[in-house]
Amino acid sequence: MEPGRGSAMVTEPTWPTHAIGEVMDNARVQRIREFIKPFRVRPGSEVLLERDFDPSNTGDFFTEEDSKGLLEQGVDLLDHYQSRLAAQDTYGVLMVLQALDAGGKDSTIRHVTSGVNPQGVVVHGFRAPSAEELDHDYLWRYAQKLPARGQIAIFNRSHYEEVVVVRVHPELLEHQKLPPAARDEGVWERRYREINDWERFLVENGFPVVKLFLNLSKEEQRYRFLRRIDYPEKNWKFNANDVKERAHWDEYQAAFSQMLSATSTEHAPWYVVPADHKWLLRVAVAAVLVNTLIDIDPQYPTVTKGARSALLSSKVELEAQAPEGVAADPIAARLAATADGKG
Repeated sequence: MEPGRGSAMVTEPTWPTHAIGEVMDNARVQRIREFIKPFRVRPGSEVLLERDFDPSNTGDFFTEEDSKGLLEQGVDLLDHYQSRLAAQDTYGVLMVLQALDAGGKDSTIRHVTSGVNPQGVVVHGFRAPSAEELDHDYLWRYAQKLPARGQIAIFNRSHYEEVVVVRVHPELLEHQKLPPAARDEGVWERRYREINDWERFLVENGFPVVKLFLNLSKEEQRYRFLRRIDYPEKNWKFNANDVKERAHWDEYQAAFSQMLSATSTEHAPWYVVPADHKWLLRVAVAAVLVNTLIDIDPQYPTVTKGARSALLSSKVELEAQAPEGVAADPIAARLAATADGKG
């Protein structure tokens, strides 16, 4: 599956750019959707990662040279839509990032959210559960970090650890204090069902779930681990246990494949994004999130007639306070000049 396959080559790549409040151009929305479509895991399909998704694929939609400008445009769009999301205060968005170690989660979050109001985006990482968390059901700690309405929450690792890491290391089930019936041979199928039901509940209550698996090759992971060792300023990122986990590479690939097959649903589909080239990865993640916000299409609240009257009264008062030689309303003058094609 290649991004851009079947699409026309983009001579001058661009995502939708528009002034605040304008309607998004349908052709440009379609361009985003054509780009991300190959990454979407069709609900009900059986995924085999090594067969279906190439982690080094860059497609033909844009080049590395184009990617910086596209990412900047994507960040601008995210900032615009997140402002509307917060103002409307009706929907919240949960973005789930799953990947193997060195998959690029941290840097992707940093780049994609670089221009977004930090008050509107929260990031949560999940490590080994605490004693308190183990005294609750396995979804409890994730539910504590869900977004509020008007907010985007990013899970750097997520509830899917419970059907990937715990599946590769089933001894972890022993620490979860589960009754025998909850850890029998049907545990994984039950957890897939429970997760699907939980995500449906969130979506139906106004919290779309955006799920991205950053698909990294084994050789690229090896290369990134060596960078963390060879560059002193990156040593802090290195964890020897990450290298030990490479011994379970095939088991992880199988667990991820089964996860994608069982939990990519119509209400919360998975997107498998090639992660070997970070320039493509970052643009793709931004595009998937932008597309989700386009679907929500949050709007600024409509000002009531009474509030509008108060605004106009305040405008008159402020215009009267203009210093001599200064336009009474320089902003209105600039907007008028722009509308006339003079700005």
